[in-house]
This record gives sequence, C-alpha cells and structure tokens, in this order.
Amino acid sequence: MNTRRHFLRNTAAMTLGGLLLNKELLAKALLEKNALPGVGLQLFTLFGILDEDVPGNLKKIADIGYTEIESAFSKKGGFYGMSAKEFARTLNGMGMHWRSHHVLGAPFKLPPGAKMPTGADGKPMVIPPMKNLRDNYQELVDQAAEGGVKYLVCANTPIGSLDEIKSSIEVLNKSAEAAKKAGLLFAYHNHDAEFKTVDGVVPYELILSQTDKNLVKMELDLGWTLKAGKDPVAMFKQHPGRFHLWHVKDMDAGFEKILEVGTGSFDFKRIFAHAKESGMQYYFVEQDGAPKPFENITTSYRNIQSILK
Repeated sequence: MNTRRHFLRNTAAMTLGGLLLNKELLAKALLEKNALPGVGLQLFTLFGILDEDVPGNLKKIADIGYTEIESAFSKKGGFYGMSAKEFARTLNGMGMHWRSHHVLGAPFKLPPGAKMPTGADGKPMVIPPMKNLRDNYQELVDQAAEGGVKYLVCANTPIGSLDEIKSSIEVLNKSAEAAKKAGLLFAYHNHDAEFKTVDGVVPYELILSQTDKNLVKMELDLGWTLKAGKDPVAMFKQHPGRFHLWHVKDMDAGFEKILEVGTGSFDFKRIFAHAKESGMQYYFVEQDGAPKPFENITTSYRNIQSILK
C-alpha cells in the first residue's frame, strides 16, 4: 500500500529522472547544433588525376571518409564529363554531398610572377578554356542550380589594378543577385594576392566593403590568408557570420610548399574553435598540386579528425 511518503519519494524520483533526461536531450541538441559538418574535399586537389576514372576515383574519396564535395574545373568539360544532375546523383550514390562549385570570375590568367602548380607528374597544370562569370554568369548559375548545389563560388577574378577590382566587384554583385534568384548562395574565394596593396587599396578589403554582405559570402582559404600574414580569427571577429566556406590548406613555415593538413605550420585547432563565429557551413581540404593525391588526402583526413577532437 502506497503511503504519502512513498508517493512523494516516487514523484521526486520521476521528476529527477525527467530532469536528467531533459538535460541529456538538451546536451545532445546543443552538441548537434554546434557540431561541425563532415570533412569536405576540394576536387582541384586531384586535378587531372580525377578525370582518368571519375566514378572510380570518387569512390576512393568516399572510402577515405570524405562526405562533402566542392567541385572545380575538369578537362572533360561540364562536371567531370557529366551534367550537373548526373554529377549530383553520382555523389549521392556514394554517400557524399555536392555542396559547392568553383567558377572563374573572368577569363583565366596568371597574376604577374605566379606559376601554375605542378601535378602528380611534376609538370605544370594545364587548365582548359572555361566559361566565366563576367561573360556567362547566368549560364553558370543555371547549371549549378540544376544540380542542386548549395554554393556557387568565384574561384578567382582579376585584381591587378583598381579598374579591374571595381569591374570584378560589379561581376560579383551581379552574379550574387542571379544566384539568389536561382536559390543558390554565392561566395568569393581568395588567394594571397587579395591582401597586397594595388593602386593604393587592398583588394580584399574593397571586396568585403563593396559587395552586399547578405548576398556575397566568403570562402576563406586559410592557407593563402595565413601566408599573407592575416589572422583568420581576427577577420571572423571583424566580419562575423560572413565566412560560410573554408579551404583548409597547410604550408611549411616558409610558405613555399603546400602540404597535407596537419603536417605544416598552421594552428588549425585555434581557427576551428571560432567556426561558429565565422559563420562556417562547410570546410574543404585543398592541396594544390598534391604529389601523391590519394595518399595526401588520406593523411589530411586523418589529421583533421585528430585536430577536431
């Protein structure tokens, strides 16, 4: 027979159990809310190699553990020889997700003094003619939208003079408007050149201030940014929420060689600690001219797992 004492004791136990359960659920919800996305890969890391056997090489990438994909240029044309829809289906069938796609801001040309990175064969990479945002922005937006990709990213754009910078900013704003209408998000990817003074201005500062922050997000290449002597964390604090995408790229102490993530000189743990403040949605490993691409991206994947623990 239950007494009042038993009733109160049982009620207290049930209440305490409920509180503990609620705390566990709350903790789980907070963990999921703040959890980082899966490890991503920028496919330019395998430029040339990937085209030799696209389905087979994508399967190798999936088997390593990568789940988020950012595409770039292909010698096969289109999206590695496929339509946007076919490419998306191929990735999905392997348990990966197509999150972002790189396009050019204007016809490609190397900045003064720059050299193309070398491929696995030791020879400079050759990039075939490609369409660009200046001349073909609506077509590029429409193609990306057909594949259901979330972000369209300007990989680079002319910034050799103040006139070029201003023209590029017009292209970025125009492309971002078209992307929004098509249901896409638009972003700009940097190299280190954007942080060097040109005609009395710093291109990156002008791009940040003269593009619509609600339409033009940033894909911050951590490697190039650090090489330029800039602190990504300070940038996150100055422009919170604007850096939706990251390239995780490591380098040696002299900034001469691009290395596997975690084998170079950069403190990624500190940077990832500010992911939420930056607005980061996805991050992608990138190693331009990786000498042993699959071995290199495997090392980067394993090291990122350790960095994020």
